[in-house]
Amino acid sequence: MRDAGFVAEDWAGGFAPPAEAATAAGIEIDPGCDLPALAPHLGRIGMIRVRFPKYADGRGFTVARRLRAMGYAGRLRAAGPVIADQYAMARRAGFDEVEVEPGVAARQPEAQWRARADWRAGDYQARLRG
Repeated sequence: MRDAGFVAEDWAGGFAPPAEAATAAGIEIDPGCDLPALAPHLGRIGMIRVRFPKYADGRGFTVARRLRAMGYAGRLRAAGPVIADQYAMARRAGFDEVEVEPGVAARQPEAQWRARADWRAGDYQARLRG
């Protein structure tokens, strides 16, 4: 899912474990990953896929924010049991896209995700700034 809606997979670089960050085009990490160890490689990694182990585990949002603060400018994808209600938070945290599992897509069709695609509006900080 991207802001425009559901899109077909367009990443052909594959995902390697963090130990292969020095040579991989894309890596897949878990929330407990040693992010400082990735720092020397962030400028060359095309995509990082952050696994959310379960629906109620929000550590992936923190990982996204930390990667962006470390200077990562490539594609950042959330994967796992992320739901439509979390899409705006995912985007605000720094994710570019969310990989929607088929079961989730069946229960929450594209229209529900797109309803949250205006992620820059409606957050409390924007309301406070007026």
